Amino acid sequence: MNEHEMLRAAARREGGMSRRLFLAFGAALAGLPGLTQTACSARTAAFQADPFRLGVASGDPDHESVVLWTRLAPQPLEPDGGMGPERVPVIWEVAHDEGFTRIAAQGTTQAGPLLGHSVHVEARGLQPDRWYWYRFRAANAESPVGRTRTLPDPGANPARLRFAVASCQHYETGLYSAYAAMAKDDLDLVCFLGDYIYEAAGRDGLVRKHAGPKLTTLADYRIRYAQYRSDPLLAAMHARCPWLLTWDDHEVENNYAGDISERTAADPVEFLIHRAQAYQAYYETMPLRRNAAPRGPDMRLYRRASFGKLAEFFVLDTRQYRTDQPNGDRASDLNAAALNPSNSLLGRTQREWLQQGLAASAGTWNVLAQQVMMALVDTAPGDERRYSMDQWPGAAHERMELVRFMQERRVANPVVLTGDIHSNWVNDLRVDDRRPELPVVATEYVGTSISSGGNGSEAAAARAVLQAQNPCVRFHNRERGYVRCQVTQAQWRSDYVVVPDVVKPGAPAAVRASFVAEAGRPGAHPA
Repeated sequence: MNEHEMLRAAARREGGMSRRLFLAFGAALAGLPGLTQTACSARTAAFQADPFRLGVASGDPDHESVVLWTRLAPQPLEPDGGMGPERVPVIWEVAHDEGFTRIAAQGTTQAGPLLGHSVHVEARGLQPDRWYWYRFRAANAESPVGRTRTLPDPGANPARLRFAVASCQHYETGLYSAYAAMAKDDLDLVCFLGDYIYEAAGRDGLVRKHAGPKLTTLADYRIRYAQYRSDPLLAAMHARCPWLLTWDDHEVENNYAGDISERTAADPVEFLIHRAQAYQAYYETMPLRRNAAPRGPDMRLYRRASFGKLAEFFVLDTRQYRTDQPNGDRASDLNAAALNPSNSLLGRTQREWLQQGLAASAGTWNVLAQQVMMALVDTAPGDERRYSMDQWPGAAHERMELVRFMQERRVANPVVLTGDIHSNWVNDLRVDDRRPELPVVATEYVGTSISSGGNGSEAAAARAVLQAQNPCVRFHNRERGYVRCQVTQAQWRSDYVVVPDVVKPGAPAAVRASFVAEAGRPGAHPA
């Protein structure tokens, strides 16, 4: 991606602001570090400090390839990572064994300033359903060794899939003790559902402090991602197995909706420039394929991943294409504004892609990996009705039509995975959750935060109230942690792993509850 491609992409945006956006975005490019610099000839000098301080990662595997990631940053909290304008040759290797005695694939790529000296290698020609080890070398420096795997062949029937669901890792409000527990699990994948970073300025008096101001520029975002990636527990989990990632709101700005800022007075062109810089930093930091690279303020993140015929993953984006939240983004009843058929979290193109994929899927389990809670949960006590307008109730018509589609097309064993709200839930999903007499169509597993919100609570009293007024709710808990999922052809088991204390290092983890869904029988029950 170069300056001219970004400008053309900006100019192609729909609507009357495209010309204005073209001019504004072009002017803004001059201020983006790295994007307008001309890369010098490749660097050959030795590094004075370790350029692999942000570790390694892998992601987006399929049956014959996987993305390998690193970023050269000997000074991670500098806007350019301490690299300057030079391009750097980076050698990569994939091996069958941890000692690298049997090389499976290798090559050389270039890390340059246009993408913050990040590296995204698509290692191809690998064997299906195999574990591999990988590493990078640049000049005199060698990276840590990472472990990754390919997915089974699309026609295979694997016996088991074991993965974790995680989200919401606010650096300031808690430690990443959950990742220490996760690293001990025998996982094939990690599915991360958004809020990888938080955009607010650093605050005193918390567990630790963000570097820098509220994020608005590419340099700001690069530093914030580098600070998060510098955490050793997070880095170790990235090196442990491949990740499937999507974003939510805090990767840009709290509760933004498409091209609409939470700040109601914000200029839409300025916000799209802001969004473009946030998207660029996200791509630079994540193990994503080249076809996900942003074009100005647009970045296609929704995609599929097939674990043989056992599970078909549909990784969704419920931020970039959504309409503005109804009712002023205030919790409210499902009134005419919330039920407006024009409200959307997916946008037409993504919704049609999803429906086509679900209808054609041969997977035993069909998994929607997405951001915000799909269950229609009333959180108000008594006769008042209060639903979150930032979650699927804000697009209640689209949500009910999607569940109806899965019911009418007899989509096999739909499961919805959700993050966002810093709490654990198990929900039965009906076309309309307000009508418990309707049949259950799908199961939703909502995972709590890794650290966001600080220490939580077991929330038994709140759970009793919520379950009494919402028959769709099977479990609720407000502790921190993650969800560990084990999937077979016959059964889906979700273990809710919690860390009661995230403000002190070394806190132990425990399974607070386990729920099971049987193939062919919608709904979950305690294990």
